[in-house]
Amino acid sequence: MKKLPPRLIPVLLLAAILLGIALATRFALLIRPEALAATALSDLPRVFGFGLLFDLGAAAYFCLPLALYLAFLPNRVSRSRLHGWLFLVAFLALIYALLVVAAAEWVFWDEFAARFNFIAVDYLVYTHEVLGNIWESYPVGQWLLLLVIPALGLWVPLRRILLSALAAPASPSTRFALSIGWLATAGLAFLALNTAQKTAGASDTVAELSGNGIYEFFAANYNNDLSYSRFYASLPDAEAMRIARSLVAGPNPQWVRAGGVDMHREVFNDNPDKLLNVVLVSVESLGAEFLGVFGNPDGLTPNLDALAAESLSFTQVYATGNRTVRGMEALALSLPPTPGQSIVKRPNNQGLFTLGSIFEDRGYDSAFLYGGYGYFDNLNNFFSNNDYRVVDRSAIAKADIHYENIWGVADEDLFTLALREMDRSKQAGGQRPFFMHILTTSNHRPYTYPEGRIDIPSGTGRGGAVKYSDKAIGDFIRAARTRPWFKDTLFILTADHGASARGTTRIPLLKYRVPVLFYSPAHIPPGRFDRLMSQVDIAPTLLGLLEMGYSSKFFGHDVFRTPPEQDRALVGNYQTLGYMKDGRLVTLEPRQKVTVEALPAELGLPAAKGIPAAQLRDEAISLYQSASMVYNSGQQRDEERNAKAPVRPVRAAHPAHSPALPAGAVHPPR
Repeated sequence: MKKLPPRLIPVLLLAAILLGIALATRFALLIRPEALAATALSDLPRVFGFGLLFDLGAAAYFCLPLALYLAFLPNRVSRSRLHGWLFLVAFLALIYALLVVAAAEWVFWDEFAARFNFIAVDYLVYTHEVLGNIWESYPVGQWLLLLVIPALGLWVPLRRILLSALAAPASPSTRFALSIGWLATAGLAFLALNTAQKTAGASDTVAELSGNGIYEFFAANYNNDLSYSRFYASLPDAEAMRIARSLVAGPNPQWVRAGGVDMHREVFNDNPDKLLNVVLVSVESLGAEFLGVFGNPDGLTPNLDALAAESLSFTQVYATGNRTVRGMEALALSLPPTPGQSIVKRPNNQGLFTLGSIFEDRGYDSAFLYGGYGYFDNLNNFFSNNDYRVVDRSAIAKADIHYENIWGVADEDLFTLALREMDRSKQAGGQRPFFMHILTTSNHRPYTYPEGRIDIPSGTGRGGAVKYSDKAIGDFIRAARTRPWFKDTLFILTADHGASARGTTRIPLLKYRVPVLFYSPAHIPPGRFDRLMSQVDIAPTLLGLLEMGYSSKFFGHDVFRTPPEQDRALVGNYQTLGYMKDGRLVTLEPRQKVTVEALPAELGLPAAKGIPAAQLRDEAISLYQSASMVYNSGQQRDEERNAKAPVRPVRAAHPAHSPALPAGAVHPPR
């Protein structure tokens, strides 16, 4: 048997260490209670078999720089004492880095029940916030110190072997073979492995356990911008647009163009606009399960529960995604969640047709207010380039901040800022109405807030953060009631997304359910609307209640002008796209995978009434395919704004206008 070239030994040792740590990480994640409960004995060969394949792929990538370095390292440098000690320190750093990655995987799993995915890639852009959040949420300093012990334990026995390998001369042919051989190994891993291989026929938990964090990270980075037409089931473009148009048109649609890749239509209303002030509050991670009116027994939301009794309450609304940017996308653009990055974070996303552009065209002062620094998640750039003025953490003086953490100021300070902006808007604009979209931050790990505000100590968990956010909202509404503009203001209280939106299903629907309250005592009577809705329906329903006629490119429904048989909800995560309708969930996944299954009974939605599964499948495909087509073709842009032309209010001096809202429609019986 031919002797192993010494120059290859450090590379193989590093690969072996990576494989060992990866195996230990997989086992540690497997024995977590939630993972163990979702993994059968028969799943273990898959978990560890596929796991080994992806661990080998990760080793091929991770060790490639070391292999190339040693391949091009001259013998005289390799043998020097100084280089030997520098190499040992670098090798120790690599071992330590692998252990830190393993610990990071544990933390990431704790938050997302997944290996590293595109969220991890995404968050690297915002290192300050993310690392600050982790530092405040976990004993990071202690962990980093403790990880030195196993790193040294692995490194100390290898020192002599490594120095001996470096001291041995390597011929040019040997070094050339090392570089070509390891490049070929990495190339083979790239061609042979695909993350879809471990997901076929497996539950979410089993698929995630079968992965490797390092491999998943690079795969997510590579696949960050997902092409719908390439990865998802599709229909002929013309057919997809025809079906999608029929689903979003509404009553008596008046299309601006007869066909093509376009959703531009006119929405008519024969009543004068109700030019109310509008305050849209998106509460961080406020899933419906936290509210008493949705059955929570812990008394976390006394203020929201009281407001629900005075509001028009929508009880079956589902968020489009599980991240803040998805909520902002749905509320501002009324678009289905296209796969990959949210549009909020994509390049060339300026000048789009948004809720803010409609209000600005009506003469409103449109603004986006955020308690953090708006460069995070590209929020400032998106909103400021789409007809909103932006006011973020930087507008608050240090003396006016009662508390802040890495994500931003406490909600009470954000609401104080909001009240100030509303007062200023009225002072500057007189009768000009305002539209303020407020995004809170306090209901976010590390769940910290000013001490003494509620009976749950700061930093002890999600429940306290929910209760604090609820108190801040209650104080905000009470303060707003003292303003002269209050009686002509509509408050919409909802969430950007649910909390801990993860589970054994591809899209855990119970965690996607969010509250929506329309509160305006002088203008909207209290009531309940129990039909199925999506987050994308909030904007058109709001405009309908304001009796506005307008040009629309929205995919959402005005739910009071939509018959029950058209009720549906659009939900998704970064890759899986969901369509809820007629008691079933259609899911679209990469590699053209489509499934149709019954909705969980716990949602309390009506049972299926017999729409053929093939029809539901085509509807789901059409909506997501057309959304991608419309955005990618540039047809979601606000043409009037970009042309700097005035927009004429659409009035119902048109024979095919929509009927007036039926009496009692805003408070249907339970």
